Amino acid sequence: MKSANFDMTSSPEIHAFFDMATNTISYILRDSESQHCAIIDSVMDIDYAAGQISYAHADHLVSFINEKEWQLDWLIETHVHADHLSAAPYIQSQLGGKLGIGAGIKTVQSVFGKIFNEGTDFERDGSQFDYLFKEGDTYKIGSLEVTAIDTPGHTPACMTHLIGDAAFVGDTLFMPDGGTARADFPGGDARALYQSIHRILSLPDEMRLFMCHDYGPNGRDFMWQTTVQEQRRMNIHVRDGISEDEFVAMRQERDAALDMPKLIMPSIQVNMRAGHFPEAEKNGSIYLKVPVSGIKN
Repeated sequence: MKSANFDMTSSPEIHAFFDMATNTISYILRDSESQHCAIIDSVMDIDYAAGQISYAHADHLVSFINEKEWQLDWLIETHVHADHLSAAPYIQSQLGGKLGIGAGIKTVQSVFGKIFNEGTDFERDGSQFDYLFKEGDTYKIGSLEVTAIDTPGHTPACMTHLIGDAAFVGDTLFMPDGGTARADFPGGDARALYQSIHRILSLPDEMRLFMCHDYGPNGRDFMWQTTVQEQRRMNIHVRDGISEDEFVAMRQERDAALDMPKLIMPSIQVNMRAGHFPEAEKNGSIYLKVPVSGIKN
């Protein structure tokens, strides 16, 4: 894998918003030299059993930005989430901004388009998003330069975004006592995940790493920020000294025993459409599918 270019001397202003229902952390980050900002991994609320959506979490982000009188430049999805629904279209309708995801979305759309039997009307070229990031792409949040690097394994579309002394790793890593993400979704690959993690862990020791999820192992308080050094020393799955083969064996055994995320069915169908629902049917109602044959890798 290529090495990434980044400037450790800059430090974005970062605000974290924890969603208790899905254990997701959304971030607002601002260029300290301007009023420009970005949102990473937004959440749309859903009552799956009742078939109802709402926007309390997203409204919190919108209100925060409006109160600060900031300008939203980007909404970033670190990957196609399987455990929560993206609120990006709703936030765009309120604040504007461009929606970006890794170019691997096309693989995800191809795989899950077949699983959900989406038919020919469902575009599998990533065109639902405003921008598809490729390895090493850079973009701006005000004067801040961001570099996107490929970190597949959990999903084919996973990317880590490097912003000054901060890296937003999506689901690739959890806090050291939480270990690593699963790799058994269609398109997932435990060996690729190990290699991606070690790409992240080759960054400077003091690089701040921001998680997308935290589950408070052993009853501790929720946390979402660590460092490369802490991960290398203490991560229960990939600390220094754990080989690729050992990791793959652990990950495959562990994944085989895990339940599917509760919201995987609605999440994948919505998130591979950039946060949009499928088109309404002739009766005016929108429906999501549940393939009873399952979706294991």
